[in-house]
Amino acid sequence: MSAAGWFIVLLALVGANLPFLNQRLFGVVPLRPKKKSAWIRIGELIVLYFIVGALGFMLEARAGNRFDQGWQFYAITFSLFIVFAFPGFTFQYLVKRR
Repeated sequence: MSAAGWFIVLLALVGANLPFLNQRLFGVVPLRPKKKSAWIRIGELIVLYFIVGALGFMLEARAGNRFDQGWQFYAITFSLFIVFAFPGFTFQYLVKRR
């Protein structure tokens, strides 16, 4: 696997966990309530999936060999993105804090 491929995988891992590891919108914009709701986190997760996907397509096109993808590709990559989000979800919702 090329360096660009590993970069996209690492970027997907970071992007999938970003909504769960902070209380700001996309890690930048502070929100009024102290804690983000689950719906905002899910929205961020979907937007970040599309951002990482667009960067992946850009790198693939830059390499000169862009392939057409069917719905199966998007279903699998979104499922993988959700799996990548598991450590952040666990930290946010399943770890007890005092």
